[in-house]
Amino acid sequence: MHSFAEVDPFYKKESEMASIETDGLTDTYCARCHTPIGVVSGEIPPVDGSGESDIAKRGVQCDFCHTVSGSAGIGNAPFILTPGNIKWGPFADSSSPYHKTEFSDLHTKAEFCGMCHDANHPINDLPLEATYTEWKAGPYSKEGVQCQDCHMTPGVTQFEANPGKAASMGPKRNHIYTHYAVGGNAFITDILGDKTHRDMAIERLQSAATLVVDAPGSAEAGETVTVDVSITNSGAGHMLPTGLTEMRQMWLDITATDANGNQLYRSGALDADGNIDPDALVYHTVLGDADGNPTAKVWVAESILSDNRILPRETAVEEHTFTIPVDAKDPVTISAKLQYRSAPQAIIDYLFDEGKYDVPAINMAQASDLIDFGSDDDMQTPQAESTPGFGALGLVGMLVVSVSIIQRKRYGWQTKKLK
Repeated sequence: MHSFAEVDPFYKKESEMASIETDGLTDTYCARCHTPIGVVSGEIPPVDGSGESDIAKRGVQCDFCHTVSGSAGIGNAPFILTPGNIKWGPFADSSSPYHKTEFSDLHTKAEFCGMCHDANHPINDLPLEATYTEWKAGPYSKEGVQCQDCHMTPGVTQFEANPGKAASMGPKRNHIYTHYAVGGNAFITDILGDKTHRDMAIERLQSAATLVVDAPGSAEAGETVTVDVSITNSGAGHMLPTGLTEMRQMWLDITATDANGNQLYRSGALDADGNIDPDALVYHTVLGDADGNPTAKVWVAESILSDNRILPRETAVEEHTFTIPVDAKDPVTISAKLQYRSAPQAIIDYLFDEGKYDVPAINMAQASDLIDFGSDDDMQTPQAESTPGFGALGLVGMLVVSVSIIQRKRYGWQTKKLK
């Protein structure tokens, strides 16, 4: 996604819209992270890319990162560049016949990533993206785990040594950093034809969360049952989800069927237009404009109306209550999936021609369980062992959903096209 940062069609549509609606205020603000070479070389604006060189269109590329000689802080791209024949990197003993090398401690720290992976509104300083801040406030930073330890090694949710050579003539090292830098974007990687990184993004998403169900030991037809569902951020050093979280969506999709295959309840399904069931709880951030109305346009945001995302190693608990139909056929099968997508389908349809792109819903974790009718002595249903990405989850359909830890608020998005 770093290499796609400036050619990502989703970003381009939004940046062009923001430029029009702010009279160019956001032009270099957004592009400084998406095409830093384009900004420092004066090729942005315009934001449509018409004035960009080929190298500027390569987004966050090799020479940019290794020309960073320092940082003026965190957020809104305060990088210090020293273009020339010196390249900065994480090894103190590097030697190159082509250019000079300098060791940079910054390149080994999360603060390098935090220059762009924190973003505040350029006028009112509202936090719009806070991945670094989330990491800094969480347990991983206190344990010395850096962004690079997960995102620049073969390990998905923890450091994994990667011995080898960083250059063909270089020394063999106990660890060299990979440059996949994979996050959770299986949408843009797919539509731009990068199936390898799409699959890596799916793998990362499926290693991020663990599900656990706390259901009654027995139930009978006609009985009202309460089930607690726990979603634990077990594999991410930041909140789930993270990034531009007015767009990102994570939610539970739950189905209950009886032994005859009759669907007794469904929560979290997508309708024919790709909209999430309005009664489902969506984990994301809701921004507010100057009038306090929900908005997904970060450039007009002035407040955070709600934020129910899950902190690292913490758990969100949803309480689900439903009544088993009296004519349900024993047993009832409960299937549940934790779903994620990069953006609402309605917003993609708004930005592009309707039907041009289908935003995939990625199954982060799934589980199923049975509810048998009988006494406690007759039914002892053990919970399956939970593992990251595919935790033990037994769920029943709900008629009423209450949230014991997280409050729910929603946002809307107009579907009328801009003229």
